[in-house]
Amino acid sequence: MSGITEADAANELMRLARAIARHDRLYHTEDSPEISDAAYDALVRRNAELEEQFPHLVRPDSPSRKVGHEVAASPLSKVRHEVRMMSLDNAFSDEEVEEFVARVRRFLALADDAPLAFTAEDKIDGLSCSLRYENSKLVRAATRGDGEVGEDVTANVAHVADVPQMLRGNVPDVFEVRGEIYMAKQDFAALNAAQQTAGGKIFANPRNAAAGSLRQKDANVTAQRPLRFWAHGWGAASEVPEASQFAMMKRLKDWGLPVSPDLLLCHSLEELLQHYRSIGARRGDLPYDIDGVVYKVDDLALQARLGFVAKAPRWALAHKFPAERAETTLEAIDIQVGRTGKLTPVGRLAPVLVGGVTVTNVTLHNRDEIARLGVRPGDRVVVQRAGDVIPQVVENLTRDEDRPAFAFPDHCPVCGSEAVAEEGEVDVRCTGGLICRAQQFERLRHFVSRAALDIEGLGEKSIAEFMELGWLAKGPGDIFRLKSRRPDLVGREGWQDKSVDNLLAAIEAKRSPDAARLLFGLGIRHVGAVTARDLMKRFESLPALRAAAERAHAGDADAIAELTSIDGVGPVVVEALGDFFHEDHNQAVWDDLLGQVSPPPYIVETTASAVSGKTVVFTGKLETMSRDEAKAQAERLGAKAAGSVSPKTDLVVAGPGAGSKLKKAAELGIEVIDEAAWAQIVAAAG
Repeated sequence: MSGITEADAANELMRLARAIARHDRLYHTEDSPEISDAAYDALVRRNAELEEQFPHLVRPDSPSRKVGHEVAASPLSKVRHEVRMMSLDNAFSDEEVEEFVARVRRFLALADDAPLAFTAEDKIDGLSCSLRYENSKLVRAATRGDGEVGEDVTANVAHVADVPQMLRGNVPDVFEVRGEIYMAKQDFAALNAAQQTAGGKIFANPRNAAAGSLRQKDANVTAQRPLRFWAHGWGAASEVPEASQFAMMKRLKDWGLPVSPDLLLCHSLEELLQHYRSIGARRGDLPYDIDGVVYKVDDLALQARLGFVAKAPRWALAHKFPAERAETTLEAIDIQVGRTGKLTPVGRLAPVLVGGVTVTNVTLHNRDEIARLGVRPGDRVVVQRAGDVIPQVVENLTRDEDRPAFAFPDHCPVCGSEAVAEEGEVDVRCTGGLICRAQQFERLRHFVSRAALDIEGLGEKSIAEFMELGWLAKGPGDIFRLKSRRPDLVGREGWQDKSVDNLLAAIEAKRSPDAARLLFGLGIRHVGAVTARDLMKRFESLPALRAAAERAHAGDADAIAELTSIDGVGPVVVEALGDFFHEDHNQAVWDDLLGQVSPPPYIVETTASAVSGKTVVFTGKLETMSRDEAKAQAERLGAKAAGSVSPKTDLVVAGPGAGSKLKKAAELGIEVIDEAAWAQIVAAAG
């Protein structure tokens, strides 16, 4: 880490984001991971380390910001969660847990000796599920999906023995229980034995078996699978009758919901770590798979103050168990070409079981990683599994054998164009641009994906077919001209009147798309889903964003300051936006697309307040809260929390020690208030 350059860090963060996203999709959406857990947590840790060293390079599509996974095409209907289902940040060492506890204290401005309790419970390896009860009766069950939209599995959950159809006792009118659907080890073994006898699908691990069993179109199939449920929290609720996490978990148990038998209330870091080691020592003997221990701040009022970051609550942490490793043979190295032209090497492994997951593929990142490991087809390698999704090669056992090194291609394997690495970058990219069918294909596939325009029925096979016919030659705008191709499409293999009409209807339904999804779908480098939303929150319309990006590219200091004042937007993103809109072809694609669609203004629902729509800057020392908490409050109240004072600033909240920002506010005649006045604004908004 100490010798890495900023350019290398930016490129590695890009590779990590894409690799993790791909394997998240394979694991969560398709229930068929290609690789093991070790590399996933190792890659996530590497991503976190780089982001900590280079915070200005944090990508909008960073795994640290992502929650869950997109909801794939499915016969199950979609459900929008009333309260977002979050993920958890991970820790892999005692030191990281110690820093978590210290970070909570800093955020809350608590002294080191102030009482602070946490709950600790084992983290079961299952499929996240939300159960909504109204008047004590189960009315809906849904998977987590991408945190905002999941799949309706109410009929399927009715066959899960541990899920009560009616809660007992004094239950709030509305209460949404959250937990994990899982399969016990013994039941998993019996299921696979029965599947093998019947010639059915063999599941890689209990988690995949549980996910595949729950997400069935036919609930009768689910009824034949031995699924279990374990509650660990709650979402939307008309009332939360207790003041602490531990007391609420006891309530859930009293209402008839199963909770962890190892749930413990801890009052110190030492107690947390002792409980972690105790559970870890018994891990192999437990009747179900677990992959760590979850810590949560016990006081619910403190949880509310701590709030959330993009991906996870600040008040919770998953302490993962150590990595697992296995030895296998690297049978081949394939080169894949992505939508940006990047050549990514993928290692094909002789199947090997690592921690309950059969691993067959592993990402090798780039040519530098191949050179570092010295890997070649035929090598014996050690694969590490740590986190439940992506594996990595950690050692080459036969690198000293006298065989030629792997020759990384210098031409694109798809179009034959020269493949080069730009100065300061480690990634090798095809120079063919849009003449490269792989890039054309990947860009269009990204544009219609669930996280972008979400056009059902326009999958990889259809895109490839339409590209071959020349119907998608200009860019994504051509998608909205497919209706003119209806006479030519009907009657082609796989296309009948109904399927064609369904596709065209799905396309027409996206004529007024969400602006942030459209922006993300364009595939601008460094502009992921989260950054696209953050940009649209600030500019509200795509033309306004384009104008700011063009001004920034021309060197306009105010435009650059406005863009970089957005959390998560740094110089790399600003440069990428400017470069995109400066390129003639991109302008043509943009203008053509906006001639076909009309995104409405991007409006974010917030709590009405005296600062709604205003830009607020915090400066100096805040005494009752941290700067992060103050910024989070501002965003909840509909304000924009900026990092610098400019003529567009409406309000400055100044604490002791305020310096240059306070001086500039005075020069510009901007209103300045103290922390107490800010607290009154927050209280008035409820």
